[in-house]
Formats: sequence, C-alpha cells, structure tokens
Amino acid sequence: MSTKANPIQFSVLILHWRAEQYLQTCLEAMDAQTYKDFEVLLLDNGNEIPLALDFADDFADLSIKVLRSEKNLGFAAGNNYLAGFARGRYLVLLNADAFPDPDWLANINEALQANPNHFFASRLIKYLEPDKLDGEWHVYHASGLAWRHNHNQAIIHASDEPKEVFGACAAASVYPREAFDAVGGFDEDFFAYMEDIDLDFRLQLAGYPCLYLPNAFVKHVGSASTAPRSDFAVYHGHRNLPWVFIKNMPGWLFWLLLPLHFLVNLAYLLLAPFIGKAKVMARAKWDSLKGLKKIIAKRRLVQKNRKASVIHIAKLLNWNVFAPFIKRKF
Repeated sequence: MSTKANPIQFSVLILHWRAEQYLQTCLEAMDAQTYKDFEVLLLDNGNEIPLALDFADDFADLSIKVLRSEKNLGFAAGNNYLAGFARGRYLVLLNADAFPDPDWLANINEALQANPNHFFASRLIKYLEPDKLDGEWHVYHASGLAWRHNHNQAIIHASDEPKEVFGACAAASVYPREAFDAVGGFDEDFFAYMEDIDLDFRLQLAGYPCLYLPNAFVKHVGSASTAPRSDFAVYHGHRNLPWVFIKNMPGWLFWLLLPLHFLVNLAYLLLAPFIGKAKVMARAKWDSLKGLKKIIAKRRLVQKNRKASVIHIAKLLNWNVFAPFIKRKF
C-alpha cells in the first residue's frame, strides 16, 4: 500500500453503507474545511441502491473519487481498500455520519508538525445532543474491555489539553501513512467492531503514540448503519473482543491478565440470556475460539515486531477495578 504519485497531506477515507441521510452533510463539512490540501476517497460499500453516477458533481470544489463495491466489505477491508488508492501522507478516517468543524483538518495539521509520528484522536460530540460528548479517545482496560472516554458525558467534562492516550475512535481519526502501512492496516478478519482498537494496540506496540486533540471537533450521529445492541454489533464486538487481547497484549502482561480476560468473557456469556442475546453471544464466543489458531499466528508476528516496552503498554491501560461497570456498555 505505497503512497501514490503526487502526494498530498491528507487522504480522507469515507465508507458509505446505509448512510444516505448523512452523507451529503458529511461531504458539505469537508467542502467547508479551511485547510484544503486533501482528497476524499468515498466507497459505495455494497449498498442496495448505489450512489448516482454524477453524485460527486454536487461537490465540484472537492477532490473526490468515488469507488464502488458490489458487496459490503466491512469497515476493516473497506478502509484498507480505500487506502490502496490514497495519495496522502496521512490517512484520515471519517464516518459518513460524522461532520467535522471547518478548522478540523487545519488544527490536526498544526498538531502534526510537532508530532509527525503520532496518530490522532478527535473530540466527538453527539450530533443530536450537542451538549454531550460522543467520546474523546479509546480507553483499553486491563481486562480487555474498551470504551470511549467521556462517552455520553456533558461536554463541560471534556478534556481541554492535548494528551497522549491509548487510541483513537476511527469515526474521526488520523494516521501517518507510514505507520498505517508498517502495521498492515486494519485486520480484515475483524470485519467491523473492535477493529480500530486492534489498530490502536498494534500502532502503540510498533512505537507510534496517539495524541488526543481537544480542538479537533467532530459532530457524530453514531450507530447510523447498525444499532449499537443489534445482533450484528453484539456478534462482531464479542467475537473480536478476545482476538484483540490475545493478539496484542505483550509479554508478562498477557499471562498476568489472561485469567481476568477469561472471566470477563465468561461473565458476558452468563449475562447474555437476561437481555435476549444468549444465542448470538454463544455464537460469537464459539467463532472467536475457532479463530484462535489464526490469531495466535498473528500474535507471533505482532510481538516479534514490537518496539514499545511492556511497562509502557501497562501504563497506557486503565487499571481501575470499577471502571468497566461504570463505563462499558453491553
């Protein structure tokens, strides 16, 4: 996935799958950016009704390329596919239901001048409740659970200073092209859900830190394509949950935390019947087990190429015993 000729600063990657009602607003937000050295790559990702052939004509001032797939490639493979066409030094992932403020790219570009090897997390604000946050960065707990920091909290609680964090929600995130390529992009076996947390982890292990930018504002609808507790979301989220931990948790941390991670997965299996998700949860965990041989092989490669120390990774984790009960959704 080498950068194409005539590189530019940013390639903005947008997957369109069942997001017709938001895509226009998303592209209007990109058209309004004050920083202009970027292109937009848009994937019509297996939609029942494809985009009109002249769709991009409505955005004559945008450098926009529309690509098509007859089937839904999923978030991971879809973004990898778009990255193959990208000319940018930095890859910008943007959900079709995410609407950046006009200075979003300008503020990111300013930050990366001093932090060229970082990847970046944006401040996500709920589109329908603009007084609330949709999240700021990814938190990864010692148990293997993960969530967005300050998700659903009042915006007055937002962090005001840039800070190094575990990872970035890929609804609106930025990665150096070199870093994205170095770790192999998204793991396409994940399809969707937890794939960005897996990418966070691999980037951190490879020595690429993440910086949260409080002035990188993006309004986000959230779950525009799939309901957050749909069978699709529960299945992929809980199938992929052990894969992230087993593939990435380094050294002695893996053995120290493995019993806790096992108990977390067991707890979800036991709780699932009480919310009507017993069958889908059992299928998710069974399929996760069936995929372990492949994940363990990937683990060997990830750990072989690890540059970050185990202690550094330990410091990035959340160790609060009570945090998963407060922060984590099903």
